[in-house]
Amino acid sequence: MRIKTFQNEPLLDFTNSKNLSKQKEALKAVRQKLGKTYQIIINGKQIKTNQTFNSYNPSNKDEIIATFYKGTKELADFAIESANKTFQTWKYTSPSERANYLFKAAAIARKRRFEINAYLVLEIGKNFAEADADTAEAIDFLDFYGYEMLRYAEKQPITPVFGEKNELVYIPLGVGVVVPPWNFPFAILAGMSSAAIVAGNTVVLKPSSDTPMMGKVFCDIMEEAGLPKGVLNFLPGSGGEVGDTLVSHPKTRFVSFTGSMEVGIHINELAAKVQPGQIWLKRVIAEMGGKDTIIVDSETNIDSAVQGVVAAAFGFQGQKCSACSRAIVDQSVYKVFVEKLKTEVEKIEVGVAEENYRMGPVANASAEKSILSYIEIGKKEGKLICGGGKAEGNGYYIKPTVFSDIKPLARISQEEIFGPVLAVIKSKNYDEALKIANNTKFGLTGAVYSNNRQKIEKAKKELLIGNLYFNRKCTGALVGVHPFGGFNMSGTDSKAGGRDYLLLFMQAKLMSEKV
Repeated sequence: MRIKTFQNEPLLDFTNSKNLSKQKEALKAVRQKLGKTYQIIINGKQIKTNQTFNSYNPSNKDEIIATFYKGTKELADFAIESANKTFQTWKYTSPSERANYLFKAAAIARKRRFEINAYLVLEIGKNFAEADADTAEAIDFLDFYGYEMLRYAEKQPITPVFGEKNELVYIPLGVGVVVPPWNFPFAILAGMSSAAIVAGNTVVLKPSSDTPMMGKVFCDIMEEAGLPKGVLNFLPGSGGEVGDTLVSHPKTRFVSFTGSMEVGIHINELAAKVQPGQIWLKRVIAEMGGKDTIIVDSETNIDSAVQGVVAAAFGFQGQKCSACSRAIVDQSVYKVFVEKLKTEVEKIEVGVAEENYRMGPVANASAEKSILSYIEIGKKEGKLICGGGKAEGNGYYIKPTVFSDIKPLARISQEEIFGPVLAVIKSKNYDEALKIANNTKFGLTGAVYSNNRQKIEKAKKELLIGNLYFNRKCTGALVGVHPFGGFNMSGTDSKAGGRDYLLLFMQAKLMSEKV
Protein backbone atom coordinates (compact mmCIF):
# COMPACT_ATOMS: atom_id res chain seq x y z
CA MET A 1 0.00 0.00 0.00
CA ARG A 2 1.31 3.45 -0.94
CA ILE A 3 2.35 5.84 1.83
CA LYS A 4 0.39 9.09 2.20
CA THR A 5 3.39 11.36 2.60
CA PHE A 6 6.91 11.10 1.27
CA GLN A 7 9.49 9.21 3.34
CA ASN A 8 13.06 8.38 2.38
CA GLU A 9 13.72 4.74 1.58
CA PRO A 10 15.79 3.19 4.41
CA LEU A 11 19.21 1.88 3.38
CA LEU A 12 20.06 -1.78 3.77
CA ASP A 13 22.62 -2.86 6.35
CA PHE A 14 25.04 -5.33 4.81
CA THR A 15 26.58 -6.24 8.14
CA ASN A 16 23.25 -8.05 8.51
CA SER A 17 23.95 -11.58 7.26
CA LYS A 18 20.46 -11.90 5.79
CA ASN A 19 20.90 -8.84 3.56
CA LEU A 20 24.41 -9.90 2.61
CA SER A 21 23.20 -13.35 1.62
CA LYS A 22 20.34 -11.93 -0.47
CA GLN A 23 22.73 -9.63 -2.29
CA LYS A 24 25.13 -12.44 -3.10
CA GLU A 25 22.24 -14.56 -4.39
CA ALA A 26 21.06 -11.68 -6.57
CA LEU A 27 24.56 -11.34 -8.02
CA LYS A 28 24.54 -15.04 -8.93
CA ALA A 29 21.14 -14.67 -10.59
CA VAL A 30 22.14 -11.58 -12.56
CA ARG A 31 25.34 -13.30 -13.68
CA GLN A 32 23.16 -15.83 -15.51
CA LYS A 33 21.75 -12.96 -17.61
CA LEU A 34 25.05 -11.39 -18.64
CA GLY A 35 26.08 -11.21 -22.28
CA LYS A 36 22.62 -10.67 -23.76
CA THR A 37 21.96 -8.22 -26.60
CA TYR A 38 19.40 -5.45 -26.19
CA GLN A 39 17.63 -3.40 -28.82
CA ILE A 40 16.74 0.27 -29.12
CA ILE A 41 13.17 1.03 -28.05
CA ILE A 42 11.18 3.80 -29.80
CA ASN A 43 7.41 4.03 -29.32
CA GLY A 44 7.47 0.59 -27.74
CA LYS A 45 9.05 -1.03 -30.80
CA GLN A 46 12.41 -2.79 -30.63
CA ILE A 47 14.89 -1.71 -33.29
CA LYS A 48 18.20 -3.15 -34.51
CA THR A 49 20.95 -1.26 -36.34
CA ASN A 50 24.11 -2.22 -38.17
CA GLN A 51 26.35 -1.46 -35.20
CA THR A 52 26.56 -2.62 -31.60
CA PHE A 53 28.68 -1.78 -28.59
CA ASN A 54 29.43 -3.57 -25.34
CA SER A 55 29.06 -2.66 -21.70
CA TYR A 56 31.93 -4.04 -19.60
CA ASN A 57 32.58 -4.87 -15.97
CA PRO A 58 35.23 -2.38 -14.73
CA SER A 59 36.26 -4.89 -12.04
CA ASN A 60 37.14 -7.35 -14.80
CA LYS A 61 37.63 -5.30 -17.95
CA ASP A 62 37.34 -8.31 -20.28
CA GLU A 63 33.89 -9.33 -19.06
CA ILE A 64 30.92 -8.17 -21.14
CA ILE A 65 27.83 -7.18 -19.16
CA ALA A 66 25.62 -6.73 -22.21
CA THR A 67 25.62 -5.73 -25.87
CA PHE A 68 23.48 -2.87 -27.19
CA TYR A 69 22.49 -1.76 -30.64
CA LYS A 70 23.95 1.64 -31.37
CA GLY A 71 21.67 4.52 -32.29
CA THR A 72 22.11 6.62 -35.43
CA LYS A 73 21.38 10.20 -36.44
CA GLU A 74 18.33 9.00 -38.37
CA LEU A 75 16.98 7.12 -35.34
CA ALA A 76 17.58 10.18 -33.15
CA ASP A 77 15.42 12.25 -35.49
CA PHE A 78 12.81 9.48 -35.56
CA ALA A 79 12.79 9.21 -31.77
CA ILE A 80 12.08 12.93 -31.31
CA GLU A 81 9.33 12.90 -33.97
CA SER A 82 7.78 9.79 -32.43
CA ALA A 83 7.94 11.20 -28.89
CA ASN A 84 6.38 14.43 -30.13
CA LYS A 85 3.47 12.48 -31.59
CA THR A 86 2.95 10.62 -28.30
CA PHE A 87 3.10 13.93 -26.42
CA GLN A 88 -0.05 15.13 -28.20
CA THR A 89 -2.08 12.63 -26.16
CA TRP A 90 0.13 12.07 -23.10
CA LYS A 91 -0.05 15.77 -22.16
CA TYR A 92 -3.76 15.36 -21.41
CA THR A 93 -3.20 12.48 -18.98
CA SER A 94 -4.21 13.62 -15.51
CA PRO A 95 -1.47 14.47 -12.98
CA SER A 96 -2.79 11.81 -10.60
CA GLU A 97 -2.56 9.11 -13.26
CA ARG A 98 0.96 10.19 -14.18
CA ALA A 99 1.96 10.16 -10.50
CA ASN A 100 0.54 6.67 -10.09
CA TYR A 101 2.91 5.31 -12.74
CA LEU A 102 5.80 6.60 -10.60
CA PHE A 103 4.37 5.12 -7.42
CA LYS A 104 3.97 1.76 -9.16
CA ALA A 105 7.53 1.94 -10.49
CA ALA A 106 8.85 2.70 -6.99
CA ALA A 107 7.06 -0.38 -5.65
CA ILE A 108 8.54 -2.54 -8.43
CA ALA A 109 12.04 -1.19 -7.75
CA ARG A 110 11.64 -2.10 -4.07
CA LYS A 111 10.80 -5.67 -5.02
CA ARG A 112 13.73 -5.84 -7.46
CA ARG A 113 16.14 -3.99 -5.17
CA PHE A 114 18.81 -6.66 -4.82
CA GLU A 115 18.73 -7.32 -8.57
CA ILE A 116 19.17 -3.62 -9.37
CA ASN A 117 22.00 -3.43 -6.83
CA ALA A 118 23.68 -6.39 -8.54
CA TYR A 119 23.66 -4.68 -11.93
CA LEU A 120 25.18 -1.56 -10.34
CA VAL A 121 27.92 -3.67 -8.73
CA LEU A 122 28.75 -5.41 -11.99
CA GLU A 123 28.32 -2.63 -14.55
CA ILE A 124 29.99 0.29 -12.76
CA GLY A 125 31.88 -1.21 -9.82
CA LYS A 126 29.93 -0.03 -6.78
CA ASN A 127 30.27 -1.91 -3.52
CA PHE A 128 27.07 -3.21 -1.95
CA ALA A 129 26.35 -0.16 0.20
CA GLU A 130 27.04 2.33 -2.61
CA ALA A 131 24.88 0.31 -5.01
CA ASP A 132 22.02 0.13 -2.54
CA ALA A 133 22.18 3.88 -1.89
CA ASP A 134 21.89 4.42 -5.64
CA THR A 135 18.82 2.18 -5.86
CA ALA A 136 17.23 3.72 -2.76
CA GLU A 137 17.71 7.21 -4.18
CA ALA A 138 15.96 6.17 -7.40
CA ILE A 139 13.01 4.90 -5.35
CA ASP A 140 12.99 8.20 -3.46
CA PHE A 141 12.94 10.22 -6.69
CA LEU A 142 10.01 8.21 -8.04
CA ASP A 143 7.95 8.67 -4.88
CA PHE A 144 8.97 12.28 -4.24
CA TYR A 145 8.25 13.53 -7.75
CA GLY A 146 4.94 11.68 -7.76
CA TYR A 147 3.85 13.54 -4.63
CA GLU A 148 5.25 16.80 -5.99
CA MET A 149 3.13 16.48 -9.12
CA LEU A 150 0.05 15.99 -6.99
CA ARG A 151 0.97 19.17 -5.09
CA TYR A 152 1.41 21.20 -8.28
CA ALA A 153 -1.93 19.87 -9.58
CA GLU A 154 -3.76 21.39 -6.63
CA LYS A 155 -5.45 24.79 -6.84
CA GLN A 156 -2.65 27.35 -6.94
CA PRO A 157 -2.88 30.41 -4.65
CA ILE A 158 -3.29 33.70 -6.53
CA THR A 159 -4.59 37.09 -5.38
CA PRO A 160 -8.38 37.36 -5.82
CA VAL A 161 -9.90 40.32 -7.63
CA PHE A 162 -13.55 41.35 -7.85
CA GLY A 163 -15.30 40.57 -11.12
CA GLU A 164 -12.90 37.92 -12.36
CA LYS A 165 -12.35 34.21 -11.92
CA ASN A 166 -8.60 33.52 -12.22
CA GLU A 167 -6.80 30.19 -12.37
CA LEU A 168 -3.12 29.27 -12.62
CA VAL A 169 -2.17 25.81 -13.82
CA TYR A 170 1.09 24.11 -14.73
CA ILE A 171 1.27 22.41 -18.11
CA PRO A 172 4.02 20.22 -19.65
CA LEU A 173 6.62 21.49 -22.09
CA GLY A 174 6.91 18.80 -24.77
CA VAL A 175 9.62 16.36 -25.80
CA GLY A 176 12.66 16.21 -23.52
CA VAL A 177 16.09 14.69 -24.03
CA VAL A 178 17.53 13.05 -20.92
CA VAL A 179 21.30 12.49 -20.80
CA PRO A 180 22.28 10.90 -17.47
CA PRO A 181 25.77 10.16 -16.10
CA TRP A 182 27.51 6.84 -15.48
CA ASN A 183 28.34 7.47 -11.82
CA PHE A 184 24.75 7.30 -10.49
CA PRO A 185 23.42 5.41 -13.48
CA PHE A 186 20.15 4.33 -11.89
CA ALA A 187 19.29 7.07 -9.38
CA ILE A 188 20.03 10.15 -11.48
CA LEU A 189 18.71 8.52 -14.66
CA ALA A 190 15.47 7.60 -12.88
CA GLY A 191 15.18 11.03 -11.27
CA MET A 192 15.71 13.02 -14.45
CA SER A 193 13.41 10.80 -16.51
CA SER A 194 10.61 10.45 -13.96
CA ALA A 195 10.49 14.20 -13.24
CA ALA A 196 10.01 14.93 -16.94
CA ILE A 197 7.42 12.16 -17.36
CA VAL A 198 5.31 12.96 -14.31
CA ALA A 199 5.19 16.61 -15.39
CA GLY A 200 3.47 15.42 -18.59
CA ASN A 201 6.36 15.38 -21.04
CA THR A 202 7.65 12.57 -23.25
CA VAL A 203 11.30 11.54 -23.06
CA VAL A 204 14.07 10.29 -25.29
CA LEU A 205 16.61 8.71 -22.94
CA LYS A 206 20.21 8.46 -24.11
CA PRO A 207 21.95 6.45 -21.37
CA SER A 208 25.66 6.67 -20.71
CA SER A 209 27.60 4.33 -22.97
CA ASP A 210 29.37 3.01 -19.85
CA THR A 211 26.12 2.04 -18.11
CA PRO A 212 23.39 1.38 -20.69
CA MET A 213 22.15 -1.65 -18.74
CA MET A 214 20.89 0.59 -15.96
CA GLY A 215 18.87 2.53 -18.52
CA LYS A 216 17.40 -0.72 -19.83
CA VAL A 217 16.50 -1.83 -16.29
CA PHE A 218 14.71 1.47 -15.68
CA CYS A 219 12.79 1.23 -18.95
CA ASP A 220 11.75 -2.32 -18.07
CA ILE A 221 10.45 -1.14 -14.69
CA MET A 222 8.44 1.68 -16.25
CA GLU A 223 6.98 -0.76 -18.79
CA GLU A 224 6.05 -3.12 -15.96
CA ALA A 225 4.39 -0.17 -14.21
CA GLY A 226 2.16 0.23 -17.28
CA LEU A 227 3.60 3.45 -18.69
CA PRO A 228 2.11 3.91 -22.20
CA LYS A 229 4.35 3.14 -25.16
CA GLY A 230 6.26 6.10 -26.56
CA VAL A 231 6.32 8.16 -23.36
CA LEU A 232 9.81 6.83 -22.55
CA ASN A 233 12.11 5.96 -25.46
CA PHE A 234 15.48 4.21 -25.10
CA LEU A 235 18.22 5.27 -27.51
CA PRO A 236 21.83 4.33 -26.66
CA GLY A 237 24.50 5.82 -28.89
CA SER A 238 27.43 8.20 -29.16
CA GLY A 239 27.30 11.75 -27.88
CA GLY A 240 28.63 13.19 -31.11
CA GLU A 241 26.10 11.51 -33.39
CA VAL A 242 23.02 10.66 -31.34
CA GLY A 243 23.41 13.17 -28.51
CA ASP A 244 24.02 16.23 -30.67
CA THR A 245 21.16 15.30 -33.01
CA LEU A 246 18.73 14.96 -30.11
CA VAL A 247 19.81 18.25 -28.53
CA SER A 248 19.67 20.27 -31.75
CA HIS A 249 16.38 18.89 -33.09
CA PRO A 250 13.81 21.71 -33.53
CA LYS A 251 11.08 19.70 -31.76
CA THR A 252 13.22 19.08 -28.67
CA ARG A 253 11.75 21.32 -25.98
CA PHE A 254 14.25 20.75 -23.17
CA VAL A 255 17.47 18.91 -22.35
CA SER A 256 18.17 17.44 -18.91
CA PHE A 257 21.87 16.65 -18.53
CA THR A 258 24.20 15.46 -15.79
CA GLY A 259 27.90 15.03 -16.55
CA SER A 260 31.14 16.88 -17.15
CA MET A 261 31.48 20.65 -17.39
CA GLU A 262 32.87 20.42 -20.92
CA VAL A 263 29.93 18.37 -22.25
CA GLY A 264 27.45 20.54 -20.34
CA ILE A 265 28.83 23.68 -21.95
CA HIS A 266 28.66 22.03 -25.37
CA ILE A 267 25.03 21.01 -24.84
CA ASN A 268 24.11 24.48 -23.61
CA GLU A 269 25.69 26.11 -26.66
CA LEU A 270 24.04 23.65 -29.05
CA ALA A 271 20.61 23.99 -27.42
CA ALA A 272 20.82 27.80 -27.48
CA LYS A 273 20.91 27.92 -31.29
CA VAL A 274 17.39 28.24 -32.67
CA GLN A 275 16.93 25.75 -35.53
CA PRO A 276 14.73 26.27 -38.61
CA GLY A 277 11.13 25.58 -37.62
CA GLN A 278 11.84 25.85 -33.89
CA ILE A 279 9.26 28.02 -32.08
CA TRP A 280 10.74 28.14 -28.56
CA LEU A 281 13.94 28.65 -26.65
CA LYS A 282 15.01 25.26 -25.30
CA ARG A 283 15.48 24.82 -21.60
CA VAL A 284 18.70 23.25 -20.38
CA ILE A 285 18.78 21.68 -16.92
CA ALA A 286 22.43 20.92 -16.24
CA GLU A 287 24.44 19.49 -13.36
CA MET A 288 28.09 19.61 -14.32
CA GLY A 289 30.32 18.55 -11.48
CA GLY A 290 32.46 20.20 -8.85
CA LYS A 291 35.73 20.71 -7.06
CA ASP A 292 34.44 20.18 -3.58
CA THR A 293 36.11 21.26 -0.37
CA ILE A 294 35.99 20.28 3.28
CA ILE A 295 37.35 22.94 5.62
CA VAL A 296 38.89 21.65 8.86
CA ASP A 297 38.96 24.41 11.44
CA SER A 298 41.30 24.52 14.45
CA GLU A 299 38.26 24.28 16.73
CA THR A 300 36.90 20.87 15.86
CA ASN A 301 37.14 17.16 16.58
CA ILE A 302 39.98 16.09 14.27
CA ASP A 303 39.07 12.40 14.33
CA SER A 304 35.53 13.21 13.20
CA ALA A 305 36.86 15.50 10.45
CA VAL A 306 39.24 12.80 9.21
CA GLN A 307 36.43 10.27 9.03
CA GLY A 308 34.24 12.70 7.08
CA VAL A 309 36.99 13.61 4.64
CA VAL A 310 37.93 9.97 3.98
CA ALA A 311 34.30 8.94 3.43
CA ALA A 312 33.63 11.87 1.08
CA ALA A 313 36.92 11.61 -0.83
CA PHE A 314 37.04 7.84 -1.43
CA GLY A 315 33.42 6.66 -1.39
CA PHE A 316 32.76 5.07 -4.81
CA GLN A 317 36.39 5.75 -5.71
CA GLY A 318 35.90 9.52 -5.56
CA GLN A 319 33.63 9.34 -8.61
CA LYS A 320 30.90 11.61 -7.28
CA CYS A 321 30.41 15.20 -8.35
CA SER A 322 29.91 15.84 -4.63
CA ALA A 323 33.15 14.07 -3.60
CA CYS A 324 35.66 15.88 -1.42
CA SER A 325 38.72 16.48 -3.57
CA ARG A 326 40.24 19.21 -1.38
CA ALA A 327 40.73 19.38 2.37
CA ILE A 328 41.67 22.86 3.61
CA VAL A 329 43.16 22.49 7.08
CA ASP A 330 44.10 25.13 9.64
CA GLN A 331 47.87 25.25 10.13
CA SER A 332 47.55 24.71 13.90
CA VAL A 333 46.05 21.23 13.40
CA TYR A 334 47.53 20.49 9.97
CA LYS A 335 50.26 18.06 11.04
CA VAL A 336 48.06 15.91 13.27
CA PHE A 337 45.28 15.91 10.66
CA VAL A 338 47.60 14.66 7.90
CA GLU A 339 49.02 11.94 10.17
CA LYS A 340 45.56 10.68 11.13
CA LEU A 341 44.37 10.96 7.52
CA LYS A 342 47.26 8.82 6.29
CA THR A 343 46.46 6.14 8.87
CA GLU A 344 42.80 5.97 7.85
CA VAL A 345 43.37 6.00 4.09
CA GLU A 346 45.94 3.21 4.32
CA LYS A 347 43.23 1.00 5.86
CA ILE A 348 41.20 1.14 2.64
CA GLU A 349 41.35 -2.06 0.61
CA VAL A 350 40.87 -1.98 -3.15
CA GLY A 351 39.42 -4.89 -5.08
CA VAL A 352 36.59 -6.52 -7.00
CA ALA A 353 33.27 -4.77 -6.38
CA GLU A 354 31.44 -8.09 -6.39
CA GLU A 355 33.50 -9.11 -3.36
CA ASN A 356 32.33 -5.93 -1.63
CA TYR A 357 35.69 -4.23 -1.15
CA ARG A 358 35.47 -0.75 0.30
CA MET A 359 36.95 0.64 -2.92
CA GLY A 360 36.40 -0.92 -6.32
CA PRO A 361 37.56 0.08 -9.81
CA VAL A 362 37.17 3.42 -11.56
CA ALA A 363 34.76 3.50 -14.47
CA ASN A 364 36.81 2.79 -17.57
CA ALA A 365 40.19 2.99 -19.31
CA SER A 366 39.75 6.67 -20.13
CA ALA A 367 39.01 7.55 -16.50
CA GLU A 368 41.96 5.47 -15.32
CA LYS A 369 44.32 7.22 -17.72
CA SER A 370 43.10 10.67 -16.75
CA ILE A 371 43.29 10.01 -13.00
CA LEU A 372 46.79 8.52 -13.24
CA SER A 373 47.92 11.57 -15.22
CA TYR A 374 46.63 13.84 -12.44
CA ILE A 375 48.47 11.72 -9.89
CA GLU A 376 51.70 12.40 -11.78
CA ILE A 377 50.89 16.11 -11.77
CA GLY A 378 50.24 15.89 -8.03
CA LYS A 379 53.67 14.36 -7.44
CA LYS A 380 55.17 17.55 -8.87
CA GLU A 381 52.82 19.91 -7.05
CA GLY A 382 52.97 18.49 -3.52
CA LYS A 383 54.02 15.69 -1.22
CA LEU A 384 52.65 12.19 -1.83
CA ILE A 385 51.28 10.89 1.49
CA CYS A 386 49.84 7.56 0.31
CA GLY A 387 48.71 5.76 -2.82
CA GLY A 388 50.07 7.21 -6.04
CA GLY A 389 49.37 4.59 -8.70
CA LYS A 390 47.49 1.56 -9.90
CA ALA A 391 46.33 -1.23 -7.62
CA GLU A 392 46.46 -4.92 -8.56
CA GLY A 393 43.79 -6.70 -10.56
CA ASN A 394 42.33 -7.09 -14.04
CA GLY A 395 40.26 -3.97 -13.67
CA TYR A 396 40.67 -0.21 -13.47
CA TYR A 397 41.98 -0.16 -9.93
CA ILE A 398 43.72 2.88 -8.48
CA LYS A 399 45.06 3.21 -4.94
CA PRO A 400 43.44 5.90 -2.77
CA THR A 401 45.85 8.79 -3.13
CA VAL A 402 46.56 11.77 -0.88
CA PHE A 403 48.83 14.75 -1.53
CA SER A 404 49.72 17.29 1.14
CA ASP A 405 51.27 20.78 0.91
CA ILE A 406 49.25 21.63 -2.20
CA LYS A 407 49.03 25.29 -3.20
CA PRO A 408 45.51 26.74 -3.58
CA LEU A 409 45.97 27.40 -7.30
CA ALA A 410 47.72 24.12 -8.16
CA ARG A 411 46.15 22.10 -10.94
CA ILE A 412 45.03 19.28 -8.65
CA SER A 413 43.43 21.94 -6.46
CA GLN A 414 41.53 23.52 -9.35
CA GLU A 415 40.68 20.86 -11.93
CA GLU A 416 38.06 18.15 -11.51
CA ILE A 417 39.87 14.80 -11.28
CA PHE A 418 36.84 12.57 -10.60
CA GLY A 419 38.79 9.82 -8.93
CA PRO A 420 40.33 8.73 -5.61
CA VAL A 421 42.73 11.68 -5.31
CA LEU A 422 42.67 14.14 -2.42
CA ALA A 423 44.62 17.41 -2.19
CA VAL A 424 45.36 18.70 1.33
CA ILE A 425 45.91 22.46 1.58
CA LYS A 426 47.21 24.36 4.60
CA SER A 427 45.44 27.58 5.59
CA LYS A 428 46.83 30.30 7.85
CA ASN A 429 43.45 30.83 9.49
CA TYR A 430 39.72 30.36 9.03
CA ASP A 431 39.21 33.44 6.87
CA GLU A 432 41.87 32.28 4.44
CA ALA A 433 40.25 28.82 4.34
CA LEU A 434 36.96 30.40 3.24
CA LYS A 435 38.71 32.33 0.47
CA ILE A 436 40.48 29.22 -0.79
CA ALA A 437 37.22 27.27 -0.75
CA ASN A 438 35.68 29.88 -3.06
CA ASN A 439 38.62 30.01 -5.49
CA THR A 440 37.40 27.54 -8.15
CA LYS A 441 34.98 27.89 -11.05
CA PHE A 442 32.69 25.33 -9.37
CA GLY A 443 30.24 25.61 -6.49
CA LEU A 444 28.52 22.30 -5.88
CA THR A 445 29.09 20.83 -2.40
CA GLY A 446 31.33 21.45 0.56
CA ALA A 447 31.58 21.08 4.30
CA VAL A 448 33.01 22.82 7.32
CA TYR A 449 34.16 21.08 10.48
CA SER A 450 34.07 23.59 13.33
CA ASN A 451 32.65 23.82 16.83
CA ASN A 452 32.63 27.63 16.70
CA ARG A 453 29.10 28.92 16.01
CA GLN A 454 30.31 32.30 14.74
CA LYS A 455 32.56 30.62 12.19
CA ILE A 456 29.73 28.41 11.02
CA GLU A 457 27.47 31.44 10.55
CA LYS A 458 30.22 33.21 8.59
CA ALA A 459 30.60 30.22 6.28
CA LYS A 460 26.86 30.23 5.64
CA LYS A 461 27.13 33.81 4.39
CA GLU A 462 30.39 33.60 2.45
CA LEU A 463 30.70 30.18 0.81
CA LEU A 464 29.18 30.07 -2.68
CA ILE A 465 28.21 26.41 -2.57
CA GLY A 466 24.89 24.84 -3.55
CA ASN A 467 24.97 22.12 -0.88
CA LEU A 468 26.87 23.21 2.22
CA TYR A 469 27.21 20.87 5.20
CA PHE A 470 28.56 21.35 8.71
CA ASN A 471 30.36 18.76 10.83
CA ARG A 472 29.51 15.97 8.38
CA LYS A 473 30.74 14.74 5.00
CA CYS A 474 29.84 16.60 1.80
CA THR A 475 28.39 13.54 0.02
CA GLY A 476 25.17 11.62 0.63
CA ALA A 477 22.39 14.09 -0.23
CA LEU A 478 18.92 12.71 0.50
CA VAL A 479 15.95 13.36 -1.76
CA GLY A 480 13.61 15.89 -0.16
CA VAL A 481 16.08 16.53 2.65
CA HIS A 482 19.04 18.00 0.74
CA PRO A 483 17.81 19.37 -2.65
CA PHE A 484 20.87 18.94 -4.83
CA GLY A 485 22.49 21.32 -7.31
CA GLY A 486 25.21 23.93 -7.45
CA PHE A 487 26.37 27.29 -8.72
CA ASN A 488 28.70 28.64 -11.41
CA MET A 489 30.20 25.86 -13.56
CA SER A 490 28.57 23.24 -11.37
CA GLY A 491 25.42 23.82 -13.39
CA THR A 492 22.06 25.56 -13.27
CA ASP A 493 21.32 24.96 -9.57
CA SER A 494 18.45 22.73 -10.59
CA LYS A 495 18.01 21.32 -7.05
CA ALA A 496 17.12 17.73 -7.88
CA GLY A 497 14.98 16.22 -5.15
CA GLY A 498 13.67 19.66 -4.16
CA ARG A 499 10.25 21.28 -4.17
CA ASP A 500 10.99 23.53 -7.15
CA TYR A 501 12.56 20.88 -9.40
CA LEU A 502 9.40 19.95 -11.32
CA LEU A 503 8.94 23.60 -12.32
CA LEU A 504 11.86 23.08 -14.71
CA PHE A 505 9.75 20.63 -16.70
CA MET A 506 6.54 22.67 -16.81
CA GLN A 507 5.22 26.11 -17.76
CA ALA A 508 2.62 28.19 -15.96
CA LYS A 509 -0.63 29.10 -17.72
CA LEU A 510 -2.96 31.79 -16.34
CA MET A 511 -6.64 31.77 -17.29
CA SER A 512 -8.88 34.71 -16.45
CA GLU A 513 -12.64 34.88 -16.91
CA LYS A 514 -14.90 37.88 -16.37
CA VAL A 515 -17.83 37.02 -14.10
